Amino acid sequence: MSESESSRPPLVFAYYVTGHGFGHATRVVEVVRHLISSGHRVHVVSAAPEFVFTTEIHSPNLFIRNVLLDIGSVQSDALTVDRRASLEKYCEIAVEPRDSILATEVEWLKSIKANLVVSDVVPIACRAAANAGIRSVCVTNFSWDFIYAEYVMAAGHHHQSIVWQIAEDYSHCEFLIRLPGHCPMPAFHDVIDIPLVVRPLHKSRREVRRELGVPDNVKLLIFNFGGQPAGWKLKEEYLPAGWLCLVCGASAKQELPPNFIGLPKDVYTPDVIAASDCMLGKIGYGTVSEALACKLPFIFVRRDYFNEEPFLRKMLEYYQGGVEMIRRDLLAGCWAPYLERAVTLKPCYDGGIDGGEVAAKILQDTAMGKKRSKLNLSGAGARRLRDAIILGFQLQRAPGRDLSVPEWYQVAGDEAGTPPVDQTQKSSMFVEGFEILHGDHHGLIDTTSFLDSLATLAKIGGHHQEREHLAAAALFNWEEDIVVARAPGRLDVMGGIADYSGSLVLLMPTREACHAAVQRNHPSKQKLWKHAEARHHSRDTPILEIVSFGSELSNRGPTFDMDLTDFMEEDGKPISYEKAYHYFSKDPSQKWAAYVAGTILVLMREMNVSFEDSISILVSSTVPEGKGVSSSASVEVATMSAIAAAHGLEISPRDIALLCQKVENYVVGAPCGVMDQMASACGEANKLLAMICQPAEILGLVEIPSHIRFWGIDSGIRHSVGGSDYGSVRIGAFIGKTMIRSFASSETNSGEVEEESSELVEYDASLDYLCNLSPHRFQALYASKLPQTITGEEFLEKYGDHGDSVTTIDRKGTYQIMAPTKHPIYENFRVQAFKALLTATPSEEQVIGLGELMYQCHDSYSACGLGSDGTDRLVRLAQKMEKLKHSKTENGTLYGAKITGGGSGGTVCVIGRSSLRSSEQILEIQRKYKEATGFMPYVFEGSSPGAGKFGYLKIRKNSSPPPST
Repeated sequence: MSESESSRPPLVFAYYVTGHGFGHATRVVEVVRHLISSGHRVHVVSAAPEFVFTTEIHSPNLFIRNVLLDIGSVQSDALTVDRRASLEKYCEIAVEPRDSILATEVEWLKSIKANLVVSDVVPIACRAAANAGIRSVCVTNFSWDFIYAEYVMAAGHHHQSIVWQIAEDYSHCEFLIRLPGHCPMPAFHDVIDIPLVVRPLHKSRREVRRELGVPDNVKLLIFNFGGQPAGWKLKEEYLPAGWLCLVCGASAKQELPPNFIGLPKDVYTPDVIAASDCMLGKIGYGTVSEALACKLPFIFVRRDYFNEEPFLRKMLEYYQGGVEMIRRDLLAGCWAPYLERAVTLKPCYDGGIDGGEVAAKILQDTAMGKKRSKLNLSGAGARRLRDAIILGFQLQRAPGRDLSVPEWYQVAGDEAGTPPVDQTQKSSMFVEGFEILHGDHHGLIDTTSFLDSLATLAKIGGHHQEREHLAAAALFNWEEDIVVARAPGRLDVMGGIADYSGSLVLLMPTREACHAAVQRNHPSKQKLWKHAEARHHSRDTPILEIVSFGSELSNRGPTFDMDLTDFMEEDGKPISYEKAYHYFSKDPSQKWAAYVAGTILVLMREMNVSFEDSISILVSSTVPEGKGVSSSASVEVATMSAIAAAHGLEISPRDIALLCQKVENYVVGAPCGVMDQMASACGEANKLLAMICQPAEILGLVEIPSHIRFWGIDSGIRHSVGGSDYGSVRIGAFIGKTMIRSFASSETNSGEVEEESSELVEYDASLDYLCNLSPHRFQALYASKLPQTITGEEFLEKYGDHGDSVTTIDRKGTYQIMAPTKHPIYENFRVQAFKALLTATPSEEQVIGLGELMYQCHDSYSACGLGSDGTDRLVRLAQKMEKLKHSKTENGTLYGAKITGGGSGGTVCVIGRSSLRSSEQILEIQRKYKEATGFMPYVFEGSSPGAGKFGYLKIRKNSSPPPST
């Protein structure tokens, strides 16, 4: 400390630390240490144990105040976040007592005469500082509005206000000191980036090993999951010979094998990390930063539903320091192949590790009154709050590079061969590297691109490839036949969630599609990845191996493998759908595999298909996920179509769709209707598939008039049919139908029904689909009798079952009844009118009428609670475009818009004239939406054939150049 610094009176800092784990507390220690060494006083507000701070900082200028002001994420185990419980606990701790918390904190901040409030990253601390008239700064790599935004889909629409409130609290912060590996944090309007905050080493590697009694020739693994998880039993055989494992957080009562050593709870972890050869644990800021600083290879297991992780993982892998372990290999003790891989890594982080010192200097300058020149962001402050949820759902992960796994996914034994490729000749029966033995690519650019990517995979042997591509390169026997199928997504033009109530729906296949490549092999000839070979000891058992391209965009594991015998009971019969659901739910980072592997189980159960060969599947989709355009249906339909073709099964497109609905309903556990799969399987390019969902009656294809065009615009808010809002609305509709049947049955039994109405009332008493009830009968006879809401317990006590096999009523839940019941009845009428108008004589009135029907549909979604701020904004922008006045010679305009699919985000469908002016207005909506939210929406434009129309391709690697043309 300089003479001028020592002559200044000490500054007072109030440093708030989130209640989420020890990682935040340990990095705060490093910043606080530098503040105190500069002569300042720091009051730490935290629920972390006091020893975390006092062990490292021995000073009378450190004051600890043990208070819990947020909860972070509630974890059901070391790797799984309970999203609903997290939001409910946050409500209990920070929302319900908010007024008293603010009053207490303001009084306390004034009592200690704080010069600056620092938060890592407690939301309410920023608001309390503002109320006390004190400046505040946040120091973090993530914010809770971003983390909680995705949880809302699991916990319900009513929790959105939590995200907005958190974002509003953060907006009172003067600026953000942002750490490396950060996620998007839209609530902050000014940012300073700093290096990694890393705790210094106290002892050398040799000193630590000597104290532990570990010779230099023994490999050390540090097992770091934030404390030994309950139910995990470590076994001696988990470690290869020559390895010892240091277990962080092991309890004194826990029995450990002789090659595992329990570390005391107050051990100084950075020293142990530096003394180790590898770390096995879950990704968090502390583990990643210290592994990078020590250049220590890190074997990580994904955590579920924690959005901080993908960004830290990308940073870890960018610096060639990470190897991903599949969760079941962690629990089963299949560690050896991962350890062998990890010790070959050469982590190369060369950035700064003095972030604690840098942050302390910035905080000191700010507390002394130094002002930053704020960024001139018109979006800063209160208006950005609602938009924060948009960026929260849109997990904008930096593309990055993946340099860390060059040979990890090579086949055990020899590398994949490189086929000769003739790049000069092409014909209808040849694509580069392959001969087409069956089918036609129909001139589809995405299909030829996919085939080109297969040719590239067949010759991969170098470095600098994405992990998923390396895994795919080792997936197939390139000398054998491969079957390829294609299935598009769908744009829900009209009908939407009314499908499960038997409505008419109108659907357009998208230009974007999923391709699935499938190959059968005898188990003895199946190529296995090294980590899979370590698990599958028998080469007589059929194995399923799957690679999913685009895994990083959705934070899922890129590969999946299983014994197909796992789908069989001991008596030789297929397992139940319930068992399959639990099988895939065990590891949410690999739950995506249920959409793919589930097709095999459905074929086993519904068609008695026996699978004796191993199966390799590559799935590559350009249908964006979470945007309400049926990305899941396209994966299911493409996969099942390819598997059926590879096994010589003749299944009609309609039956493919019905089978795929079973995959989604029963194996995945998402309560969707059948329209998505039907559009993907049975649709045709530039036509609307007209279908009555009772359960799947195709009425035909409706030509889209040449003067009309449809677009889809993505809101950026992640949609999920597995979300609670969709499910609760569906339950509400089925409850409403049950009540209507009961009302009608009571009237019939009472004998008070007029003779001319008795037949209709009897029909209502056995109503099979809500959409078979006309709007006027609903309004006249039943609307006044239905309650607005009902509790699950009240309904079950009075009516018993709601008649829907894919949803379950929560006794403690409260369900809307009127809006979810009314919506499908009126929507069916709207769709019928829409279909009739499409075939009417072209006129201005025709298009205005079509647009009005779409607006009515959108409002009805909102009444059900299935709207969202992003989709509402897009619809309002379309309405503004509609009202623009142009010259009399200008026909281009937009006429209507509506939310699509399951709602609660996703995509908006827009109708307009097929003209240049309409396309310009769509681009204008894009621009205005980006200005308002910071998110550039994707536009769905164009159409393509369904899986049935496409058929399938059978391809084989070229053995000779294609014929000249």
